[in-house]
Formats: sequence, structure tokens, C-alpha cells
Amino acid sequence: MIELSETFWNNKYLHNKTGWDLGEISNPLKEYFNQLEDKSIRILIPGGGNSYEAEYLFNKGFNNVFVVDIAEEPLKRIRNRVPSFPKENLIHADFFELENVFDLIIEQTFFCAINPKLRPKYVQKVNELLTGSGKLVGLLFDAVLNEDHPPFGGSKREYEEYFTPYFKGSMEPCYNSSESRQGMELFIKMIKK
Repeated sequence: MIELSETFWNNKYLHNKTGWDLGEISNPLKEYFNQLEDKSIRILIPGGGNSYEAEYLFNKGFNNVFVVDIAEEPLKRIRNRVPSFPKENLIHADFFELENVFDLIIEQTFFCAINPKLRPKYVQKVNELLTGSGKLVGLLFDAVLNEDHPPFGGSKREYEEYFTPYFKGSMEPCYNSSESRQGMELFIKMIKK
């Protein structure tokens, strides 16, 4: 297994080795965001990368959107693309070291990018970072992908083992995935227990 360090991820961006990047917000998340009404909620996008999701939310008037990434390069790209995005909301840090609290955490290719051994820790950390009735919403790969490098896939059955102790909600095949991900994604909407 390769070391998934800050240097590894920065190099991915610097050398345009970002095949997971759609170049725009994903259809499922766009549709979900369009249903949100309370623009004051605190939203976190972990491992946000180029974070078209944060850009979309910010442009719709959500001012409490935070992006955390271990790599600085994608955060610079957001600053360049959206100069008015609050700089203090772009957090260059390890997700697992965050201590803030959020109402909503968005999952978009972060879970599949971390070492699969960290998945139980990820679920515990999401639970810790969410307010009492907070939600985790987003996409998980429901496919066998790679074993020694990201993106790491998985299955609904595996994910349910991690999430069930901490969350209730739904985890269903995604009907409106982007074309390159058709039939490979689960849309999750999990509420903290």
C-alpha cells in the first residue's frame, strides 16, 4: 500500500493525475443541495479536493461551508477559482484532527481515498463532528475498484457494518450518477443516532 500523504495528494494535483475529478459538481449532490433551505447550516466537505460542491453551495448563499484537505494545492485552486470564498473556511489539515462541529458533512470521494483500514475511524470521526441531529450525505462507491491505491471500492454490506452503530438512514443505489459512475455509486443519507 502506498503512503497516502500530503505530498502524494499534492503531486496528484500538480501533475493532473485526478481521474476521479468530474470537473464540476456531481448530479446527485447538486440535486440534494437544491433541496436545502436553511442557508445558515454549517457544512463540512472533508478531503474536498477541487470542491466544486463548496463552490456551488457558496454561490447559492451558503456562507458556512468548510473544506478540509490534507493537500494544500486543491485549496489554492478553490481560492483562485472563487476569490470571495472565505479563506478561513479552507482548512489545510488532517480530517481526523478536526475539532469543530457541523450540521451536515458531505461525502464526495473522500471515503474511497483514505486507506480502507481507516474506515471505522472515519465513521467515528464523522459522528464526533456532527451536531446532535447532524447528517452525513453523499456518495460511496459500490464497486470493486483497487486494492493497493485509491480509489478504494467496497460494498453496501461492508459500509452498513461501519455506519449502523452510529447512524440511521438510507444507503441506496444512486439513480442519477454522472455518466462515468453509472451503476457504481450508493447515495447515502445518514442521520446521527
